[in-house]
Amino acid sequence: MAEPLNCDGFILTRQWRDTSKGVALEFWCASEQGAVRATVSKQEAVFFLSQQDFSEARRLLGDRFCVRSRRVEMETFTRQPAIACYFLRQRELIHARNQLQAAGISVLEADIKPSDRFLMERFITGGVKLVGPVQTGACHIEFSEPRLQRSDYLPTLKVLSLDIETAIDSPTLYSIGLYTDNEQCVLMVGQGDDDELVRYFADESSLLLGFFHWLEQTDPDVIIGWNVINFDLWFLEKCCQRLGLKLILGRHEGKAHWRDTDDSGDRKAISIAGRVVIDGIDVLRTAGYHFESFSLQAVATQLLGEGKLLTGGQRGSEITDLYRQDKRALAEYNITDCRLVMDIFTQQGLIDFSIARAVLTGLPLDRVGGSVAAFDFQYLPLLHRAGFVAPAGSDQPTTASPGGYVMSSRPGVYNHVLVLDFKSLYPSIIRSYCIDPMGMAIALCNTDEDYQLVPGFSGGCFSRSEHLLPEIIAGLWEARDGAKARGDKALSQAIKIIMNSFYGVLGTPGCRFFDPRLASSITRRGHQILTESKTFIEQQGYRVIYGDTDSVFVWVENCDSHEQAQQVGVQLAAQLNTWWTDLLSKDMGLDSVLEIEFETHYRKFLMPTIRGTELGSKKRYAGLVETDQGPQMIFKGLETVRSDWTRLARDFQYELYRLIFNDQPWQDFVRTTVADLLAGKLDDQLLYRKRLRRQLADYQKNIPPHVQAAHKAVELSKGRDTPRRGDWIEYLMTASGPEPVAYRQSSLDYDYYMERQLAPAADSILHFVGSSFDQITGRQIGLL
Repeated sequence: MAEPLNCDGFILTRQWRDTSKGVALEFWCASEQGAVRATVSKQEAVFFLSQQDFSEARRLLGDRFCVRSRRVEMETFTRQPAIACYFLRQRELIHARNQLQAAGISVLEADIKPSDRFLMERFITGGVKLVGPVQTGACHIEFSEPRLQRSDYLPTLKVLSLDIETAIDSPTLYSIGLYTDNEQCVLMVGQGDDDELVRYFADESSLLLGFFHWLEQTDPDVIIGWNVINFDLWFLEKCCQRLGLKLILGRHEGKAHWRDTDDSGDRKAISIAGRVVIDGIDVLRTAGYHFESFSLQAVATQLLGEGKLLTGGQRGSEITDLYRQDKRALAEYNITDCRLVMDIFTQQGLIDFSIARAVLTGLPLDRVGGSVAAFDFQYLPLLHRAGFVAPAGSDQPTTASPGGYVMSSRPGVYNHVLVLDFKSLYPSIIRSYCIDPMGMAIALCNTDEDYQLVPGFSGGCFSRSEHLLPEIIAGLWEARDGAKARGDKALSQAIKIIMNSFYGVLGTPGCRFFDPRLASSITRRGHQILTESKTFIEQQGYRVIYGDTDSVFVWVENCDSHEQAQQVGVQLAAQLNTWWTDLLSKDMGLDSVLEIEFETHYRKFLMPTIRGTELGSKKRYAGLVETDQGPQMIFKGLETVRSDWTRLARDFQYELYRLIFNDQPWQDFVRTTVADLLAGKLDDQLLYRKRLRRQLADYQKNIPPHVQAAHKAVELSKGRDTPRRGDWIEYLMTASGPEPVAYRQSSLDYDYYMERQLAPAADSILHFVGSSFDQITGRQIGLL
């Protein structure tokens, strides 16, 4: 029996499938009433052709290549009338598209999934209102042919943190840790009495079946973990294959579906009906976090102040020992990892960030990356309503547009350097100069000599009045200001990332709107803005010593205090904003939204030289700033902030710079560090750590040190320790070259560390105080 219902939900998953009656769409949603499944059937698949290509397409494929076609009130970017071609099934559309493209015919918007097109044309980007009949009696709400509308509904999602423990030397599953707000338990293979934490199962098969039952009863919306897709869930998939089971992770007994995300097959993506899997590493990277290591131990220690119960290179064997001797202790270890992941997600608001990103972009909650798809989701519905279909791609050469402008720097140690930073420079350029794919198409096709254009670069020009992207960015800008005012950090960060991605999208050949004229009109305008800002600042009597993309570094030579420098910074920013507003209005008749902000005052500032030359460096500097908590050291691009340098070099450089910037004696510190190194007191700081970017066998020429160490690990472990692509290699430099930490056999090469670590870290600043590392350590006798 079907009953009508009006329900707000939030889309978790979306799928489509071909049927004999058309394309069927399936949407699973979270709602206040529980899980919701909505099925919309008898949909058509569609792509577009220009009118001039349509006749040739029919000749090539025959009258039956689509079930129907019609002229729509839209044009191509070359101002040709557009024809919509409808297909009963998506696979028929794909077949027709491939044949037409092989014949050189431009097929428009043929790559959009039916489920995505259905949502984007209704401006549904997360929240959805479902209206229609529902089926009663199911464990979830079942909508049949509902009407879907956009909604502002935001969900409270049920989250499960999952982690498994396995044998290190065989594909054996020991336990599955499960942690939610309301329950925590560990399902473990073995014999014992169940308690409040551990539930025992006779073998792996019964454990997996018990896990599937637990998942069905607990019914989470989201599964989280650490490398949860490519390790935990993929391991469970392989276990199920070995045991003749199906990995049932989805709602309504939905089986997990997998696909490769790289050519090697090492990286996987998973699709589960009704549930979303979010990996902690992926979402942190998407949100813009940077860590020296993204291991759970490193991230938990930095963010939470606590780590895993077992750490180090012998963790695998220790887990097996616990499984054999103390299963309760293994359960504690297992559930602690689950809790750490949940605490990181909670503390950093990662679920809220994922929801905010989905609402902004229309992408699924678990979609990693996807900047091009996010742009399409926002842009295409507006483009259609403006009377255009999107191009298949640019016919312009795929030449790269110039990147951000980096000025030549003036090396030296300075007192009182100000940083003036353009707020969201590229988005503000797009808004101020009306940069837009549709606007450029209109401008380039316009033959009216009186039509008002905004000039771009590399042959690009733009309509002053007909555009979409500036309005999209203006709306996001306003929403971000509101989010910041409300203290909604997740939404503010999500908006910032989306806005800043637009330039990259337009400069990506994989984007349907890619055109070098678009990207160049953004970056070259940025070059102009930075160079003209430098000229203006120097006309005010100050010296610009460096500039990078959206920032200028200004030396306030005659300054006596932090307060005076602050006043100069605020005044300069105000003057520059007024100047740009007047300039755009007078010269181009445009309203400027360019906004430069006074960002930082460095009491002491170093701009180093390029190593071995007298030329100023780029993207490398250090300085001392005043904060409410006192003086703070800032490093950019130097050894202190580079994870491929040893802890010895990083700590040494930090302390040496701190002493010099604070006008404190530093010579004895250098000598003491060298003495301690040679005495073996700093051996725990000499570790190198680097990731394998390829499979070990793929390194054939110019084999770097970490790969040499990895080969030695394979040899000395007799093949038991064979690293894979993506693994971190930890090694030390010895008298016999690089050796893996776990299998070091030779004495450490202290001279190597002095020459390759301490000396470069020191000389970048000692050069400017009339000294050198060799002079201080007595390794070079200065001439009298």
